[in-house]
Amino acid sequence: MAQHIVSVNTNGVVLAVDSKAFDFATDGSVQAVTVTPLVQLSSDTAILAGGDAESTEICGSLREFIASEELQGISAVYSAALPFLGSEYEKSMRRKCDCIPVDPVHHMFFILAGHDPDDPNEPFKAFLIWTKRKLPQLDGDSIQSAFTVPRRIGLEFTLGRMNADNTPLDRVLSTIKEKMEGYPVDEDSEIAPPYHYAIIDAQGFRKA
Repeated sequence: MAQHIVSVNTNGVVLAVDSKAFDFATDGSVQAVTVTPLVQLSSDTAILAGGDAESTEICGSLREFIASEELQGISAVYSAALPFLGSEYEKSMRRKCDCIPVDPVHHMFFILAGHDPDDPNEPFKAFLIWTKRKLPQLDGDSIQSAFTVPRRIGLEFTLGRMNADNTPLDRVLSTIKEKMEGYPVDEDSEIAPPYHYAIIDAQGFRKA
């Protein structure tokens, strides 16, 4: 999953991701696979999986956990998701130690976003959950406006200006779609369709 995009303003959150990921065979070789990295967690939250293809499976397990705990808003979901993802990520890395060397290429990251109806001052939030310090530990950082993985500084700047003006989410989405679908796609590209888009606003999550 080579391109992840998140944009946050007072109207809500826009998420975008492509479908290409990389998996590792028992001999350590890398193979491209197609995945669905956008996962709705609750009526108000969603997560983007990144890096190792197994991250999508972990997000599916997280969805079941969030449902069993009957969590909805982003603050409650984030508090529960961070330790859950950290534990599952560590298990995944330790399993890989049995067949391939674990190094920074065998990484995962997640972008968690959503609506917090109980926080009028900051109703929409997004977080990058990643190996900030060292493998196999995950940490979370707040995303204040626009963020891309890998970094697209020009796009982040454009979205940052739009967010500062509290641009309607449909216009933000149109800008993101134009950029995402304009990136080169061929057999050597790290980006591949289908593309996945979502909006989270005061009415909750919806695919776009």
